[in-house]
Amino acid sequence: MSTSSNQPSGADAQRGDAQRSGAQRIGIPRETFPLEKRVATVPDVVEKLVKLGFSVAIESGAGDAANFSDEAYRAAGAEVLPTAAALWAGADIIFKVRPPTQEEVALMREGQILIDFIWPAQNPDLMQQLEARKVTVLAIDALPRTLSRAQKMDALTSMAGVSGYRAVIEAANAFGRYFNGQITAAGKVPPAKVFIAGAGVAGLSAIGTAANLGAIVRANDTRAEVADQVTSLGGEFVKVDYEEDGAGGGGYAKVMSEGFQAAQRQMYAQQAREADIIITTALIPGKPAPKLITAEMVQSMKPGSVIVDMAAEQGGNCELTVPNEAVVRHGVTIIGYTDLASRLAKQSSTLYATNLLRLTEELCKAKDGVAVVNMEDDAIRGLTVVKDGEITWPAPPIAQAPKPAPKPAAAVVEQKKGGHGHGAAGPLPAKTLAIIFAIAAVAFWFIGAYAPVAFLGHFTVFVLACFIGYMVVWNVTPALHTPLMSVTNAISSIIAIGALVQIAPPGTAGTGRPDELIRWLAFAALVLTAVNMFGGFAVTRRMLAMFRK
Repeated sequence: MSTSSNQPSGADAQRGDAQRSGAQRIGIPRETFPLEKRVATVPDVVEKLVKLGFSVAIESGAGDAANFSDEAYRAAGAEVLPTAAALWAGADIIFKVRPPTQEEVALMREGQILIDFIWPAQNPDLMQQLEARKVTVLAIDALPRTLSRAQKMDALTSMAGVSGYRAVIEAANAFGRYFNGQITAAGKVPPAKVFIAGAGVAGLSAIGTAANLGAIVRANDTRAEVADQVTSLGGEFVKVDYEEDGAGGGGYAKVMSEGFQAAQRQMYAQQAREADIIITTALIPGKPAPKLITAEMVQSMKPGSVIVDMAAEQGGNCELTVPNEAVVRHGVTIIGYTDLASRLAKQSSTLYATNLLRLTEELCKAKDGVAVVNMEDDAIRGLTVVKDGEITWPAPPIAQAPKPAPKPAAAVVEQKKGGHGHGAAGPLPAKTLAIIFAIAAVAFWFIGAYAPVAFLGHFTVFVLACFIGYMVVWNVTPALHTPLMSVTNAISSIIAIGALVQIAPPGTAGTGRPDELIRWLAFAALVLTAVNMFGGFAVTRRMLAMFRK
């Protein structure tokens, strides 16, 4: 009689080991927010959480909308619980996507840790409720994004990238034409003109997606420093005719002056008349979304145009936006969906789960299944909005490293003299130049007077080649020397041909060969130039591969 049915599976044994060791349990409830399809962790990440020493429990059906089955979670090592009450009661740490509802807050117990999007500035009542439950809350949206090591935990960036991509897909679905221009037997189809308002993470994602679909893409942002990023993704940066920097703290935009906003409205009005699709992404932390597209601008747009308002949940950038709906006003489709990331639930859930995994690794550096909220850590301190029942938001500003003192002017001059490229070295003194030219003139006279006539032609070509090569290379910035030399190394083929001619001169059959010295020198030249040629093309190939998708 077989007893294999009584043996625990590998996942069950792993889960049991974690529970017996006194490890904390991570719970993932089903999201109850309307239209929300994401789940806070995925089976692949469950395996890694278990390896950190945690046990994992998930509410039955939590991953169904994102196409992650209960069986997949069980196979990864998670326990599937039938109800939300059972999950909240047994979990030490809760992973969620949307802020908890009042019913979920009521299920929390003292000492629990909640990791979630909280938006403390917009949800003061929720903050008070969480404080009353004496829990610890880490708001993933409060992550200090200026910390480079915090990028791996930046769920805002992950979700914004997905939303920007999905916004273009929604626009393409509502738009009645191709995005890319085409020439067909039935006639010419012009490309769509897309205007992106706001070039943050979501805006840049939308720019890249629309450009890849073949549209003509223009974009604007109050932060002038993003212009290069827009251009690199295939868009054209549209500048407002008003001098003011819109960069705010933490990489966000700030509220602009009335003068700037007036100039910006004029620019938006012009773009609205020309564009087929407008995608707005402008948000200001802790404040309602700025109104960028007025009803008059919508009325001026061409019939069949599309507006995707990605700020609909915060009030919208368009005056006619209706949250969670797609409406038609003045012949223009205005999409105000607030669940763009959720419409790519599987991808969004995977990225979000990875962000939470990286955060968990920071909380559990000992890999013993116990999360430690270290308030001395700048990243963790910024995330923690409630600590043991005490509101700790907003976090104090992160101390910035002092800027290095500027170099003295004399040191800068000396550094430039030792440089390379345009203006790297100052002109030589007139006396030194005169001596150099005098020596060169004597040398050339000596060569011309005593060298064979056949040699003079080759020598002239050699001197001119040295001069041209020097002028070409010396006047190119050092950063471009490698690709320049890699391509121009093809000229070395001339040396190879010359070496072959010296080894076997044409028309010398039966008249003898060159002496051995010339043959060996020609052979050495052939070997070296072959290395130079093929090496140059190999370097060029590798550099070009860096820019291929």
